[in-house]
Amino acid sequence: MTSDSLLSSADGSESRRPSRRRSGRERRVQWSPTQAPRADFVRNVPAYEILSDERLSEIEEHADWILSEVGVRFRDDPETLRLFAKVGATVDGDRVRFDRGHVKELCATAPEVFTMHSRNPIHNVTMGANHVVLAPCDCAPFVTDLDGGRRYGTLADHNNLTRLLQSAPGLHHNPAIICEPSDVPVNKRHLEMLYSQFRYSDKPVMGLVNNEQRAEDSLSMARIVFGSEFLNKHAVLLAGTAVQSPLTFNPETTDTIQRYAAAGQANMITPFIVMGAMSPTTIAGTLAQAHAEAMTGIALAQLIRPGAPVVYSVFVTTMDLRTGAATYGTPESSLANMAIAQLARRARLPVRCGGQLTSSKMVDGQALQESTSTLESAALAGANYILQAAGWLEGGLTIGYEKFVIDAERCSALGRMLQGIGFDENEMATDAFIDIDESTSNLLGSRHTMANYATANFNAKLANSESFEQWTENGALDMGMRAHDTWKKILREHKDPEIDPGADDGLRDFIEERKLSYDDSWY
Repeated sequence: MTSDSLLSSADGSESRRPSRRRSGRERRVQWSPTQAPRADFVRNVPAYEILSDERLSEIEEHADWILSEVGVRFRDDPETLRLFAKVGATVDGDRVRFDRGHVKELCATAPEVFTMHSRNPIHNVTMGANHVVLAPCDCAPFVTDLDGGRRYGTLADHNNLTRLLQSAPGLHHNPAIICEPSDVPVNKRHLEMLYSQFRYSDKPVMGLVNNEQRAEDSLSMARIVFGSEFLNKHAVLLAGTAVQSPLTFNPETTDTIQRYAAAGQANMITPFIVMGAMSPTTIAGTLAQAHAEAMTGIALAQLIRPGAPVVYSVFVTTMDLRTGAATYGTPESSLANMAIAQLARRARLPVRCGGQLTSSKMVDGQALQESTSTLESAALAGANYILQAAGWLEGGLTIGYEKFVIDAERCSALGRMLQGIGFDENEMATDAFIDIDESTSNLLGSRHTMANYATANFNAKLANSESFEQWTENGALDMGMRAHDTWKKILREHKDPEIDPGADDGLRDFIEERKLSYDDSWY
């Protein structure tokens, strides 16, 4: 793709600038996508624990009651029913019930910490312990930007957004579907989306799920990149599956869990819960249900391959009980995210929760308020993996180019906060105090300030600190407009990461062979 095409709006039309932006001097947007890469963030601040051990035990006990008295349904899935029956669970039709403590016991072989490997080892990330890994919006069918507006995503959008991810030091992991490429047949999209992850990013990737073909093709493509022997011993794909809450798994979900686990790849099994619809309206009841569902999925992965890597994952948000619309950034969802992280730590498992979620349709005060609430509550509670961390709009239906770069910078700022406060000799600043004398009224020109001015504070590229007069003279750009110029600048200057030519050829040959082996399907 040429630089000119990268600078055009992603729907192929020429750039149309809002009239407000035509005045003033040339826009001064600074961006440094070539910052040194960071594999992930390491937490040096304590995780906030909202619940006591006693309250956590109550949730676990209630989850055990749900599993023993109500059970979990596995629809049209005799193989999963057989696996659980074999280890002593009670199977009644398509419903499985477990003795108290049984599911926790089955999950005990799952690793507390594991590594997600990328094709460039410098971008390997650690899941678990005090590591924090962030990834952008996943599964949006629509994209939006100030030029083209809201529209169906295309493969060009998918590639461009993957490049933005690659350039963002605060984002560490690919999602599965950064946007749906509507110009590719539905049954062949997974091939191009996974190729995009491997070609335009060298950060860790997610495998495609939802049916046997997507899972097997994802594994085959990963073997081309990493080799079969390496893949069998290392996690290079993260498979994100959703529980059909409340308390139900469909066969597509369990088949995916089993295929990835058998290959030694990581599973992220997620109860996707809107409180009041997929769970009770109350937080405690929702937490008990989510814990029961997540642990059951993890137990299945361990039955297939003890020690298979997993991420304890729960997505919880609320709904407007007057209209039925999902709501984000609410106090209740923040409280739930905090407790979810505690439950996962009790189970000694890496945990995913949160994101930068919003119901807003555009970059506005609602979007940034809701997004910040969901991101920071998850991070401060101790989440290890935060998906949906950049670009999310409209309840996840849309990924925005402008919001992507705004959120990505916020992720970098979060990383700085998680570093905590340093206490070495430089941080204690003894030399700064020595420089103070009767002729010095401030420390602006001190040796200490001069030595630290470039790195002392997080440097927000998109924030504007000019005087009102300077800001007006330079075009009076709001945050969305500055972000618009920023993502275009990133793509104009971006260089795709190198890839082994043999692996690239192997991927393209595999994709073409698979595409030719069956007819297109557009629904």
